[in-house]
Amino acid sequence: MEIIIYGIINSIILSLMSLGFALVYSISRLPNFAHGALYITAGYIVWLLVNKAGLPYLPSILLGLGATGLIGALMYRFIIIRIRGMEISEIIGTYAIGLAIIEGLRWGGLRGMTYTLPVFVQGSMSIGGVTVDYHRLIIVGAGVLTFALLFLFTRYNRIGLALRGIAQDERAAMMLGIDSDMTAIISLAIGSGLAGLAAVLLLPLGNIVVEQGYNVLIFAVAVCIIGGLGSWTGTIVAAFIIGFAQILTETFISSHFVMVVALLAIIVTLLIKPSGIFGKQKELEERV
Repeated sequence: MEIIIYGIINSIILSLMSLGFALVYSISRLPNFAHGALYITAGYIVWLLVNKAGLPYLPSILLGLGATGLIGALMYRFIIIRIRGMEISEIIGTYAIGLAIIEGLRWGGLRGMTYTLPVFVQGSMSIGGVTVDYHRLIIVGAGVLTFALLFLFTRYNRIGLALRGIAQDERAAMMLGIDSDMTAIISLAIGSGLAGLAAVLLLPLGNIVVEQGYNVLIFAVAVCIIGGLGSWTGTIVAAFIIGFAQILTETFISSHFVMVVALLAIIVTLLIKPSGIFGKQKELEERV
């Protein structure tokens, strides 16, 4: 029962970590390798607003999410737009931005274990004989609500429908008057905001350390590769596969191998099915 409950919780956590990366790629075909840096940046901004500016927790969270979304939009407007369409340059450029952000935070003093965010609700409850703290239950509820809202947004909102149009057929969407660059800015803003949302939900479970930015990026890439780049369904399915695999590894082997599970999953997927579970990219035998 403990494996089932914490496997579900861990899978939702991985989904939240990966959703922003998957959304940006599925809409604009941009691999945002600054995703992990934006995750840490959001947490640090909220910490500064709470501890240095003295703002209440909720307004600090909202301002932190807004600031992270703005950073993502500015990244595209002033940097990524110049290398749009050059796939290798997009990877190198976004990774360089993320590296600069993370190391800038480290240089600015974000070191050690002294930076923490408070949990939303103290206490715990028993589910099927397993003790689960309230904050993890809030994470599960927030994750499910986020998935549902994104589903509704992309199907019943005018902007969301424009994003879907660009994702399905960019040329046809542009012929109908949809601006590709504007949708890319919006997708990066939303994707960065989702990275920030994951940060404010998950960072209270630990400390705000710059190394976590690299870990989040690795997990996001692993989930998206296994699920299939560009597939939201694949992202959620892959998150559950890796999430349960990590819990089983932590239970029966050691917690030190949790990261190894994600890396091995990437290698196995690339060897067996390079396009991922629900990926639409051509398989190796089709390309040869």
